[in-house]
Amino acid sequence: MDLFDATWTDADAAATDLAILPVGSTEQHGPHAPLGTDALTAEAVAEAGAESHTGEVVVAPAIPIGVAEEHRQFTGTLWVSDETFRSYVRETVQSLASHGWDRVVIVNGHGGNVAALREVAGTITRHDDAYAVPFTWFEAVGEHADDMGHGGPLETALLRAVAPELVREGRIEEAREGASEGWGEWVSHANLAFDSAEFTENGVVGDPEEGDADRGERLLELAGAALAKLLATVEERDVSRPPHK
Repeated sequence: MDLFDATWTDADAAATDLAILPVGSTEQHGPHAPLGTDALTAEAVAEAGAESHTGEVVVAPAIPIGVAEEHRQFTGTLWVSDETFRSYVRETVQSLASHGWDRVVIVNGHGGNVAALREVAGTITRHDDAYAVPFTWFEAVGEHADDMGHGGPLETALLRAVAPELVREGRIEEAREGASEGWGEWVSHANLAFDSAEFTENGVVGDPEEGDADRGERLLELAGAALAKLLATVEERDVSRPPHK
């Protein structure tokens, strides 16, 4: 059940304690992909996982702004601090739990959110009346995960599959020409760069031309299946906390 479209009486009738909370970002994705890419892809994977799950699950509206200051030099990028982001996610999960949806899978579409989500999920599970676990879709697509960049093949592929009208196809060559091959500037296993503008001319990492709609459909299938498996596990998991020693 999609909460955004449901009435409160629809929501009240939901016979489940399981919920999905998509989270993304509003940030640059090169000249060809929308600022809302990370929220759009998180929502698409959340919907695919919910459809594949055999039981009922509530899908909350996506949180569209995340930890994205690394893209601050590119116009339109919005960001909040880690602390603000963690608080917003935690309080959103608390509100879901107040209605009985206290097992929450947080479906993430933005790499910059990963560390904050792991931390806040631990805080929620240890200290609140809820259980939360983060799931980042592009980590759950098998060998395709090796090609994850930024506005590159994976994100462009998934957009071409779920929202093709938002991909500026006439700018793909421009995106390729200004892209970097990898994320960051690495020396002795340390990333010297803190902002993406330090190593990519137009914000793109990877070749978006390598992400066609067929590949996007496969990514959606893989991520959706992985999410459905996670949902089934969370639904059956003993989420009581071990006692103090």
